[in-house]
Amino acid sequence: MEKEKIVAIVGPTGVGKSELGIFLGERLDGEIINFDSIQFYKELNIGTAKPDKEERKKVPHHLYDLLELDEEFNAAKFVEIADSLIKEIWKRGKLPILIGGTGLYLRALEYGLFPIEIPQEIRENIRNLAEKNLFSLYEELKRLDPEYAKKISPKDKVRITRALEVIHASGKPFSEFHKENPFFGKKRYNIIKIGLNLPRKELYKKINLRVIKMIEKGWIKEVETLLEKGYSPDLKPFKAIGYKYIIKYLQGKLSLEKAIELIQRDTRRYAKRQLTWFKKESDIYWFSPKEKEKIFAFIKDKLKN
Repeated sequence: MEKEKIVAIVGPTGVGKSELGIFLGERLDGEIINFDSIQFYKELNIGTAKPDKEERKKVPHHLYDLLELDEEFNAAKFVEIADSLIKEIWKRGKLPILIGGTGLYLRALEYGLFPIEIPQEIRENIRNLAEKNLFSLYEELKRLDPEYAKKISPKDKVRITRALEVIHASGKPFSEFHKENPFFGKKRYNIIKIGLNLPRKELYKKINLRVIKMIEKGWIKEVETLLEKGYSPDLKPFKAIGYKYIIKYLQGKLSLEKAIELIQRDTRRYAKRQLTWFKKESDIYWFSPKEKEKIFAFIKDKLKN
């Protein structure tokens, strides 16, 4: 696997990752693989900003519309499917181009995951607690695995919940797996990572405008139709940014103006969290989304070396 190369485009929501992916795919004979966890779901189109049919005709797209709304999915399943896809794309002589903002999925693909099956009951319990009181969960981690707790931030919800899931499912400290699995943490792929970013004011303005455009394109009707089909408003995909507020608007619990305001706020906060995650990665080359030609030349050079 390490002989072949992959391109990954990362960055905050709304920055222009999909547009760059199509631009590069057309010029580098590439195929796009999604790693945005919400875009895996069918029927969530407008609110997830999926590439439309015309865009998908330009370059082959994979792992969009993969799941029903009530299907469970996780990083381990993503890695299994993506591994197979990458090999198929290489066999066709094409370049895999990963696009998304779910940093955990990209990290899992690049470095692998512990081979621990987490029971659904444990996962749901810990993640519900994380939403209510992350501090108490971190205190629990300090008690059960002080060695690992010292290495992470008390605010790192992803790592805290993952560690406790493994501890409760296996009965062993998370830190022990690092010692027992020496190959865990070694790169499985040679990935050229391109990060996109904009000045904060510009990014936030773009996010605010995109939310308005999504509403104008029919986001409310999209959600209304799904609820009319009988899907429960409590399904996990409906917890994604925006959908829960549109549901509250449709239930008469929020005005449309307030719903839009909250969607914009939460999207900006999510973009900030994504940037915090990706900025910790030292091997990402950062560009403005306006620098498409520069990025293209940079990747071409990297592919040769």
